[in-house]
Amino acid sequence: MASDDGVPDNADRCPCGSGDLFVGCCGPLLGGAPAPTAERLMRSRFTAFSVKDAAYLLATWHPSTRPAEIDLDDDVLWRRLVVLDRTGGGPFDRDGEVEFEAFWQQDAERGSLRERSRFVREDRRWLYLDGQVG
Repeated sequence: MASDDGVPDNADRCPCGSGDLFVGCCGPLLGGAPAPTAERLMRSRFTAFSVKDAAYLLATWHPSTRPAEIDLDDDVLWRRLVVLDRTGGGPFDRDGEVEFEAFWQQDAERGSLRERSRFVREDRRWLYLDGQVG
């Protein structure tokens, strides 16, 4: 069961859809540990959206494309993530791409967002660079 601030308990399944427990998946990343791959960073960013962690989203965004602030809509619930494709983004790569579809709900309305995201690794940390929606 999630805590009052929306963050899953360590024994809960991770919101990113990996099937792993939060404590062994996105939990450490949201706590400051570096993501080992671009896909893991993308999954942790989905989890950050689902728990409304704007600080994490900004911290994992490349400075060249990072907005000054993020306004997360409290009414949007991010329900499910499906990774469709990935290129590069491994532990020894310098860049990578991850295509995903994220499913959301807002009141009775439901939909999805599909994006091909680009990531770069600098100083041993993966960062979100940008993405092409569609």
